[in-house]
Amino acid sequence: MCTAIRDDIVSGTFPPGSRLTEEVLARRYGVSRVPVREALRTLASEGFVTTRRHAGACVAEPTEQEAADLLEVRALLEPLGAARAAQRRTEAHLKVLRGLVRLGQERARGGRTGELRPLGDWFDETLAQASGSPSLAGLLTQLRLKIAWVYAAEPPARPVDTWEVLGALVDAVARGDAERARAIAAARADRSPGEFRLRRTVPAARVRNTGPAVRTVISGS
Repeated sequence: MCTAIRDDIVSGTFPPGSRLTEEVLARRYGVSRVPVREALRTLASEGFVTTRRHAGACVAEPTEQEAADLLEVRALLEPLGAARAAQRRTEAHLKVLRGLVRLGQERARGGRTGELRPLGDWFDETLAQASGSPSLAGLLTQLRLKIAWVYAAEPPARPVDTWEVLGALVDAVARGDAERARAIAAARADRSPGEFRLRRTVPAARVRNTGPAVRTVISGS
């Protein structure tokens, strides 16, 4: 239930600021109001939903600063996840990562750029799982979803180079070279902010203090 509502928020089916009533959601997903109520509580803790007295639940409206914070948090957490993956990955993780790099490089060289985004998401999810830390993997997954919600990712100018970098990252993880994996992940995160643009106009600031996106992400762990 929580996943279904979150996916509809991320996809824009429920735009920012729209009301989320238990009755309507229960009807939409064919469930009772109880799981909907629990899902809304979880999504509120993750920062996707806000609740207001007398107004009920609404889709959150992140500010420009909160949106920018998401990319900064990404730049901090992804290198940590890559370093942990180098220390804790399994052969099964490596098999999936290598297979994804091979597919990504083939698609990039063949000009099939429309197929690269799902492969990239799968790569990032697998790398997060390879960290061996459910908490860290959960944070990285939630962060990726929030970025997909707030930003439209521009395709990289040189997708072949992008997948070459991912191949080098997998090589470092396979060798157990945590510092090299961390450095590659950090450089990747540092280069890519220009590939993101806000999906919509968001408020420049809020009167009430909701705290930075770092707090929003961590609160969902």
